[in-house]
Amino acid sequence: MYIDHIQLTNYRNYSSLDIQFENKVNVILGENAQGKTNIMESIYVLAMANSHRTSNDKDLIRWDEEYAKIKGKIQKYNGSVPLELVISKKGKKAKYNHLEQKKLSQYVGNMNVVMFAPEDLHLVKGSPQVRRRFIDMEIGQVSPVYLHDIGVYKKILQQRNHYLKMLQLKKQTDQTMLDVLTEQFIEMATKIVKKRYEFVTLLEDWAKPIHSGISRNLETLKIVYKPSIDVSEDQDWSKMIEVFENKFQKVREREIERGVTLIGPHRDDLQFIVNDRDVQTFGSQGQQRTTALSIKLAEIELIHSEIKEYPILLLDDVLSELDDYRQSHLLNTIQGKVQTFVTTTSVDGIDHQTLNEASTYVVEAGTMNRLK
Repeated sequence: MYIDHIQLTNYRNYSSLDIQFENKVNVILGENAQGKTNIMESIYVLAMANSHRTSNDKDLIRWDEEYAKIKGKIQKYNGSVPLELVISKKGKKAKYNHLEQKKLSQYVGNMNVVMFAPEDLHLVKGSPQVRRRFIDMEIGQVSPVYLHDIGVYKKILQQRNHYLKMLQLKKQTDQTMLDVLTEQFIEMATKIVKKRYEFVTLLEDWAKPIHSGISRNLETLKIVYKPSIDVSEDQDWSKMIEVFENKFQKVREREIERGVTLIGPHRDDLQFIVNDRDVQTFGSQGQQRTTALSIKLAEIELIHSEIKEYPILLLDDVLSELDDYRQSHLLNTIQGKVQTFVTTTSVDGIDHQTLNEASTYVVEAGTMNRLK
């Protein structure tokens, strides 16, 4: 899979852009604050209908404009498909093959991307929220059902929190509605936890040998899914529901006192273990970077194994964050296999065949031109 064409209208600092790309490595050069990352973000947003940089869609619209539009054409093994996303103050409209999609969960997954940016190093050392967002976005790319389920879950969570707040403030005394919401919540939570366990197992299967290779066989990586409740991967559906029900009974009074849902997938986490030590707490910066790189390269292989096509790789200003050895490992892995976009202020000092053969573009003040 690759994107061969993108058009931007009123997107960030681009009033208008229409440019072709090659199915190989595309290097985007430019000084800081000229719009390199905006190009990367636009490709990511076209695929995911969300930005990796902001949760406020209005940030994506050029100053004083009413809307932003991203159009692209992707090539898949069964032909080319146009995609379109319009972002306005009223929301988002997405088209796949010229047909408007009623739900964004039906749109996401038609184009697959893996983003690796300096902030992805926070995947290992950042907050649990960063890791939950990572896991939800990545599962969503290969499972539209999961995206739908997580959307339903968030709505029920919101309703349940609202009702708990009403009970806390004594604006409600009847707990029947809480029972109904808890039952709905448990059903969706169980679906999500089971899918996350399945995904983490697959991710570890791909990441383990990659991490071992980067560390010259000196390190062994384990990825552990840490639910906020004592459930395990080998429990069946009914057992998991029973565990949730028992736990909710125990925390009911505390939840009403605090007016918030205390357990569920919205409080889960991922743990990365290298040589039996938690990388977040005890790992060196090098180990943390190797772990993050291993996860990203594993994502590429995992998506390929699920959809039988390689995703598009976005390397946003990340090569300068990696030492020569990790740079080489990354570039060797993608060479001739994955359409890749690389942003950097300079390729000086990076002598690798993949970059030497790349198409090169220059970005300056919201304009983008091809050099070679």
